[in-house]
Amino acid sequence: MAEPVRHGHRRAALAVMTASGFAGLGYQLVWTQQCSAWLGHEAAAILAVVGAFFGGLALGSLALGRLIERTPTPQRWYAACELVIAGWSLALSVLLAPVGGWMLALIGEQPSAPWQWAVGLAGTFVLLLPATAAMGATLPAMERTLAHLEPDRRTIAALYASNTSGAVLGVLATAFWMIPAVGLVRTAMACAVLNVACAAMAWRLRPDTASRGPSIAPTSPTPATSPTQRAAGATLALLACTGGLGIGYEVLVVRVLSQVTEDTVYTFALLLAVYLLGTAAGAAAYHRWLAHRDDFRTNVLRDRLLCGQALACLADIATLWGAEELRRAAEDLVGDGLVGALTGETTLALAAFLAPTFVMGALFSHLTTRARAAGIGMGAALAANTVGAAFAPLAFGVLLAPAIGPKAALLIVVAAYLALGLPRLRSMPLAWAGGVGLAALALAAPPLAFVDMPEGGRLVSYREGALAAVSVFEDGRGVATLRINNRQQEGSSATRLADARQAFLPLLLHESPRDALFLGLGTGVTASAAAEDRALRVDAVELLPEVVAASAFFEDGAANPRPHIVAADARRYVRTTSRTYDVIVADNFHPARSGSGALYTVEHFRAVRDRLSARGVFCQWLPLHQLDLDTLRSIVRSFVAVHPHASAMLATNSLQTPVLGLVARRDDRPFDLGALRRRLSSLRPARPLADYGLVDEWSAFGAFVAGPQSLARFAGDAAINTDDRPIVAYRAPRITYAPSSAPGERLVALLAELAVAPDDLIDGADAQWSRRLAAYWAARDRFVEAGRHVSASNDARRMLEQVREPLLAVLRISPDFRPAYDPLLRLAAELARSDPAQSRRVLAELAMLQPSRIEASQLLDRLPRP
Repeated sequence: MAEPVRHGHRRAALAVMTASGFAGLGYQLVWTQQCSAWLGHEAAAILAVVGAFFGGLALGSLALGRLIERTPTPQRWYAACELVIAGWSLALSVLLAPVGGWMLALIGEQPSAPWQWAVGLAGTFVLLLPATAAMGATLPAMERTLAHLEPDRRTIAALYASNTSGAVLGVLATAFWMIPAVGLVRTAMACAVLNVACAAMAWRLRPDTASRGPSIAPTSPTPATSPTQRAAGATLALLACTGGLGIGYEVLVVRVLSQVTEDTVYTFALLLAVYLLGTAAGAAAYHRWLAHRDDFRTNVLRDRLLCGQALACLADIATLWGAEELRRAAEDLVGDGLVGALTGETTLALAAFLAPTFVMGALFSHLTTRARAAGIGMGAALAANTVGAAFAPLAFGVLLAPAIGPKAALLIVVAAYLALGLPRLRSMPLAWAGGVGLAALALAAPPLAFVDMPEGGRLVSYREGALAAVSVFEDGRGVATLRINNRQQEGSSATRLADARQAFLPLLLHESPRDALFLGLGTGVTASAAAEDRALRVDAVELLPEVVAASAFFEDGAANPRPHIVAADARRYVRTTSRTYDVIVADNFHPARSGSGALYTVEHFRAVRDRLSARGVFCQWLPLHQLDLDTLRSIVRSFVAVHPHASAMLATNSLQTPVLGLVARRDDRPFDLGALRRRLSSLRPARPLADYGLVDEWSAFGAFVAGPQSLARFAGDAAINTDDRPIVAYRAPRITYAPSSAPGERLVALLAELAVAPDDLIDGADAQWSRRLAAYWAARDRFVEAGRHVSASNDARRMLEQVREPLLAVLRISPDFRPAYDPLLRLAAELARSDPAQSRRVLAELAMLQPSRIEASQLLDRLPRP
């Protein structure tokens, strides 16, 4: 009866390791989100948590592994480790907020890059250490437990495969279901419950006396001869090197694919899941087919695995240059929609990761099994591997990639794998093939830089940074565009006037601003427009130095002062600075991109409110062209939870790129009409305000679309976006992957749900003025609706046929609505020579509808009389 019992224990051990792996990767995703609250940009949090994760694993496996090797009851150690993991993860739910505040204070509001990375990496390591150290001891403890039951079997690969398979499930379930549904803390609690269950199951992994195999006494490594010692040292060195190279490959490939994928939370989850899936499959294959080979005790299998690792990496690196075409082909095969988009990203992950990680899993299993055969404890072997992995994010992600580019860094990974097998690999033909392929890619392949440019465009600038790649390109008309990671457009020279309005509208709403803060720089046009006011001090916070450098390409050449650039993460800055500002303007951050959703949380909005002066104005711009209305409701509800008297306005009347602004005052007072009139006369930018469509109080207050009550009704009972439940980061990608409507359609639908009345916003207005403003708003809504049915044309006669009656109807509602007056005036001027009769009719109607404007009458007088 011994054998069935033994098999039952083995199945239980594998199940325990699967559940433990599920919880471990669930924690990693949760901790990445939680640590980003004080580390800043999510990409930095990912690198810091990955480094801290592996560093803790290394320390735990080394320190505790030695004790586990000597104990006769390793299952008790395993159970204790699982309980420590559960306990510390629950403690972190309480400790992270205050500790994060201390870390923020230690980093400072504008730290140097070395100091920021040092504190970020070291702080994350210490913060997670109790849990990660305990995690590092679980595999050695379970390996010793199963060795008591099956002393003649090699079980390392099977346990590793089970643990990694559970990690795959943990990544997918956590990212796609648990965090969006219940939030970070409850997800961590669920993982803690799994840890407790694993502890209970492990405690029972004690064979009965009748079924127990040969007694296993507390062990220590067998005294080794000098050659054996050298072999053991070489194996540990290989484990360290391959651990670092494997994680380095992951960091670099994720960096490259961020320029091709949508770079959302789901993108990272899919890439990580495929990476783990390949590793688990490789370990399982090794356990099934390679662990008992005749050449196990020689170096032949090890050298072949190293060669195979180099070739697999080289082959999959070669696919990266065709990543865009591969993604599109996969999407076309499945079809449009969310499933098709995610299939495209999964295909990229499989192409880039599956073969290399398969070999990684087999190679790790082989090296750890060889280490055990050489008398090295599992703890020491795992420690060596994870020490290398811990340094990889810093070495490859922070240092190598920005310095030499991802292509060169990836080829260094391949070369290192080949070098680890020298001199024995020199006799293998495949190794020579790898060397030839490596040289070919190094000499002939272009950089792994992706910039989607229009036909006839040219690349102006491309910079690799520690967190992103930033590019500037010009199209055939000379219009310059700024992008981050090729997917996130930060503005262009064609939107200069619209971008400047995003500065002037909030500035006009404050009676006499002296200090202004802009969160996010982009092209620099918005903050630079504000800096044109010589009486105003302007700070602009930007995390990426590459964006700061690229903004120089968008200067208009005027000798105007530039804003003071604060090199910092926007969220971290508002939580650490002691300065207060009269006006704070937050850029329209793409809500689906990595880390941006944290800039729309209640906690962030509250921190911004604390930085406002007594009468300060805060404006949060939102890219409606990148948002669905359900996600917008969550952002609005989060904003009004902090600013219950908030209102909303449009930056422009654009249907292609509508931008909505949520506006609030620290003192919750309405805006003063007299103060706005004084600001309109005192604000003197380099260009007249009329160039930005801001000519009078109608055009300024006319931008509003909702008052406090209307915003509250629109938000309804939508889920609030918080640090614990980051709804926006998980909902916003849906419309990015599969747009269900055009931006103009969403704008019209939004306006239909919103309402605004002069009394909601403005103090000091009489009844007649209020009626004129209400008419202006009605005309604006009619103008936006009419624009949906207009097709752009260079033919003035054809354009006039489309817009004449709709725009005249708008002017009949409100003659003050200049956005309808000006296009008709321009078209009439263009037709003055080719069709003077038509031009005269249009000008006459304009002069009649708006007699206070003289442009139509003056042009009409210059036309030849019939």
